[in-house]
Amino acid sequence: MKVLRHYFISKDLDDLESFEEQLEDAGIATPQIHVFSLDDTNVENHHRLHDVTSLMKKDIIRFGEYGAAAGAAGAVAVLALAYFSGWTTNAAGWIPWIFLSIVILGFCTWEGGFIGIQKTNHHFKRFEQVLSEGKHVFFVDLTPDQESVLERLLAKHPGLELAGTEKGTPSWIIEGQKKIPHFLTETLP
Repeated sequence: MKVLRHYFISKDLDDLESFEEQLEDAGIATPQIHVFSLDDTNVENHHRLHDVTSLMKKDIIRFGEYGAAAGAAGAVAVLALAYFSGWTTNAAGWIPWIFLSIVILGFCTWEGGFIGIQKTNHHFKRFEQVLSEGKHVFFVDLTPDQESVLERLLAKHPGLELAGTEKGTPSWIIEGQKKIPHFLTETLP
């Protein structure tokens, strides 16, 4: 199912907390709602607000994927070089080359993630100026059947400034996030 992410900007965390509570009461699950702010302490003091995780604030995943792609290319290059050079015909055979390929793949993936941890998530880069002004970015991932809930509730929050939309978190990830707390509390003792 297609999910659309809606971004809003606000100075008022109390209003955002009220907005999130109303969204949840209307059936929008907590994993679909996030607040990104540079004032983490103040966000934590608003217990109903669902803060952006540290992993989401940085571009670890995207750069890790880039590193994995580079590592896969390097691993294939090592295996091809070993094969075409005839280095696999000795007693050790393929084992050292496969091991080296795995090391290259792992190192490149790690290095990509290391670079990504130093960069702001590309989804939030456009909000750096707004965040530095002390404002907060509120975003919610909605399926098409949930859009009417958002439209209805926005009328009650005139202080929210629409800051754009984009493709949201895939619905299967959202469903998994909804089921994890149930699994941990109901299935596991």
